[in-house]
Amino acid sequence: MEFTTEPFDLDEAPAHAVVAREVIQAAELDAVDVGPFGNTAEGGADEVLTAVDALLRRALKAGATRVSLQINVIGEGEK
Repeated sequence: MEFTTEPFDLDEAPAHAVVAREVIQAAELDAVDVGPFGNTAEGGADEVLTAVDALLRRALKAGATRVSLQINVIGEGEK
């Protein structure tokens, strides 16, 4: 999965971005990479979907006006 939250603030990470990163870093995922312009995470379907639910709910509550999300499904033989 890859996601970003908006609005952006180049001077300081907005509350919604901090919350989104905390949710993903605390989730039971296999790999997480957070950055200033995008965040990625990998894991099983149930773990990713649980994390996405929490991410959306908490980021929007913290003031995000947009969450861009992309999920790619990779088959077992494609890893």
